[in-house]
This record gives sequence, structure tokens and C-alpha cells, in this order.
Amino acid sequence: MAGAVKNLIGGKWLDASSGNTLKSINPANTDDVVAVVPSSGRSDVDRAVEAAKKAFQGWRLTPPPKRGEILFRAAELLAKNKDGLGRLVTREMGKILPEGLGDVQEAIDMAYYMAGEGRRLSGETIPSELPSKDCKSVRVPIGVFALITPWNFPTAIPAWKLFPSIVSGNTVVFKPSSYTPVAAARLTDLVAEAGLPPGVLNVVHGTGEEIGEYLATHPLIDGVSFTWSTAVGEKLAKVCGALDKEISCEMGGKNPIIIMDDARLDLAVEGALWGGFGTTGQRCTAASRLIVHENIYDKFMDMFVQAAKKLRLGDGLVKGTDVGPLINEAQMKKVLNYIEIGKNEGARLVLGGGPAKGKGLEKGYFVEPTIFADVLPTMRIAQEEIFGPVISAIRARDLTDAIDIANNVKYGLSSSIYTQDVNNSAVAERDLDAGIVYINAPTIGAEIQLPFGGTKKSGLGHKEAGGRGGALDMFTKWKVIYRDFSGRLQKAQIDK
Repeated sequence: MAGAVKNLIGGKWLDASSGNTLKSINPANTDDVVAVVPSSGRSDVDRAVEAAKKAFQGWRLTPPPKRGEILFRAAELLAKNKDGLGRLVTREMGKILPEGLGDVQEAIDMAYYMAGEGRRLSGETIPSELPSKDCKSVRVPIGVFALITPWNFPTAIPAWKLFPSIVSGNTVVFKPSSYTPVAAARLTDLVAEAGLPPGVLNVVHGTGEEIGEYLATHPLIDGVSFTWSTAVGEKLAKVCGALDKEISCEMGGKNPIIIMDDARLDLAVEGALWGGFGTTGQRCTAASRLIVHENIYDKFMDMFVQAAKKLRLGDGLVKGTDVGPLINEAQMKKVLNYIEIGKNEGARLVLGGGPAKGKGLEKGYFVEPTIFADVLPTMRIAQEEIFGPVISAIRARDLTDAIDIANNVKYGLSSSIYTQDVNNSAVAERDLDAGIVYINAPTIGAEIQLPFGGTKKSGLGHKEAGGRGGALDMFTKWKVIYRDFSGRLQKAQIDK
């Protein structure tokens, strides 16, 4: 057992004021308790928010390049500790070790990227219509942010929120998922070690039911960045909107891969395996729908099923494992229930369909990689987010039909097309209604230097990550400054 984890409030490591605790469990082996963590209540949230509010005035006046230097040191510490943190991510969340290390690498990348923003945070200088007058716009911090993150990327997603918020001059109260609190705590340990003043970064552990909404709606919270389900995100957006709080929600997905009849099928099979079964399907960008041209449907499905049969399930820390466990018993039951729904809807089960059995799987939440063929676009398994290793394959007559099927869901996060025809790819990138489009690549693999987010019920508010339109737009507000040094009254837009 890793030992005890504490809240970080005003620079001090503290237990929950109630003394209540939660256990973080390894989903590959439920006998393995990763750590005991605080089960915080409202009084702990109050203390954390007050500490962040107190620290804000000093932090917002810290020059942005100095803020960036702290993030640069955080990036160096994360890189130095990458192996240990990656193994912790795998042990606590269940994803295979290469993915656990990739989770940490994404946090490292974001730390370096946002450290550089400390010397940019650029606005505009614009000519005035009047003589002896100048005009400019600058970014300024907003205040205290609540950052609420899920369990599937316990270092990467917090980094996507923490680093742009901090470099922008905000202070934060971070509530990680209660299923992966230890990896999140280790991340914040290293960020704090980089030299943040007390109160700039505060962490409260606990359940979403107990403290999530209370934190988001706290009167001293100025903005909320949330990642998880559409239902919770939409509820928070309504509540925070009524309270005039900034809010950004990154939510669900039902992401399609279109495979045209001119596609390289070997490449498409690899992409569908990685997109659908990577992270055991527990990504908002997971490729849960394959929309396959009818001319090559049977050939592709035979190749895909044969390849999926070779996937090895097990503990992600064991070399050679391809697919790890689901995060917990509730998620496992949800996935198995959707498999039964698919059977009852008349979809043809061609692989998997139940709990995985075998040596090393007895004490974990393992479900077989599952493939349904001959799925109709209106079936629930083709419409609803399952968040597990379940893929629905759908026939399409042509490109127009495939794009219509892809778009005819309530989500619009990520999408993909495999084709060798440049005209097909051009039409797809124009017409797919999704925040992200991949060509000849699966639906997962976004890079941190571009905005991340979706359309429809996949996202609300500003996007995540970097680039124009990314996270800095969430964590800063614009101030426009006019300076008149003419020494006389000048009236803009008034004829002389």
C-alpha cells in the first residue's frame, strides 16, 4: 500500500476535517489498496476556496514569465519522475503501462507548453483612429477556479486544466476523481514542489456527490473547468450560468471511424483496434462505432475480428498486456448491461460479450473485447456512450450515407475516416460534425498544442489545451486599454 494521501490547503497537507477516508483500489487486483485518501466535506472545500482567494491577489501580480518559470520546473520534475508516476497511473487506473507513461508525458508536454505561454499571453496593439492615442488589449486572470477531473486520465486531464489556469494568474481548487486520487495527488506534489506560493494550488479529495457541485457553485469560485459525463456537465452549466460563473465542460462522445472501400484495410484494422480497445474503451474519444462501406464490410470485419481475438487481457503492469481492466465494479456492470442491450436489439455478437476469465483476471474488473456486427444506426449501442471495450459495426452505402450515420448522434467530439481518395477526405473534414477529425488515423491521439473539445452534447464553453481558441481563453478575460496622450479631449466617432 502506498500509504496515506492528504488534502493540500493553503500550503499545508491536511486530513479531512471529519476524519473520514476513502480507499483507492487497483482495478486489476482488488486486493491491492493503492492508498487511503481523505473523504472531504463542505468545510474542507470552504477552507480550500478561502486559501485560494487569499492567494489570488499576490499571484495575479506575479509577472507571467515568473509563473512560467515555475511551470518549467514542474515539467522538469515530472520528466524526472515519469517512470514512477506512469506506473502509479497504471496501478491505480488500470490502463497498460505504455499508456500510463503516455498519460504522464501529456502532462509533461502541457507543462512545457504553458510555461512558454508565460512569455507570450499575447494581446493586440491596434492603431487608433485619433492622433496621439494608442489602443491595446491584454489578457488578465479571472480569479479562483474549481477544476473537476475524471479518473481515465489522472495526470493528463488535470495538467490540461492546472497549467493554463496557473500561468494565467488564477488560483485553483482541484478536485480529482475519487477513483484515481493518488496519481492526481502525486502530480500536485510535484507541481507544488516546483515553487508555487501557498494557496495557489489547493487539492481536496472526496466524492463528486459529496463535494463536486458544492465546490462548483461556491460563492467564492469565479470559474469552473469540468470533465466527465454529459448529464453532470449540463447540470453544472445551468447552475453556474445562473450564478454568472465562467464554465467549460468537456463531456461524452460516440465517435465514429468511417472505412471507405478504397481504404488500406490493414491500417484501418490497426486504427480500429487502438481506437476502440485502447484504454479499454474508457476514453471520451474512443472509437465505439465503425461505419464500413458495404463493398468491403465482410472482408474488413473478418480481418478485424481475427485481429481482436489476439488481444491479451491482464494487469497493465505486466509486459505484453494489450487491454487492462475497467475502473470499477459499477462500470463493469454498466458495460455488461449494454452488451445485453445489444443482443436484445438484434445486433450480431461476433466477439466477446462477457466477463473475461483466466489466470490473473480473477480479482479484476475485466470484460472481453466485444464486437457487434450488423448494427443499425438507431440502436442504443450505436447511440449511447458505453465507455468500455464494446464496438458497433455499421454498414454504409457510400460516403454520404457514412457521414449521415456518423453525424446522427447527440455527440460530436472526435471522428475519423480511412480513405486513399483526397476528395473523400476533403468532404469528410468539411461535413463531419465533430470538434476533431482524423484522416487515416483513429479517433484518439489529440496533441496538446491545438484546442480540444467537441460539438453538440460533447462540449460546452471554451475548449481545452493549447493553440488559438484553447484553454487560455477559458482562464483569462480580455481588458481593452485606450491611452490618450494628446492633452485635449478627443471624441471618437464624433464628426468635427
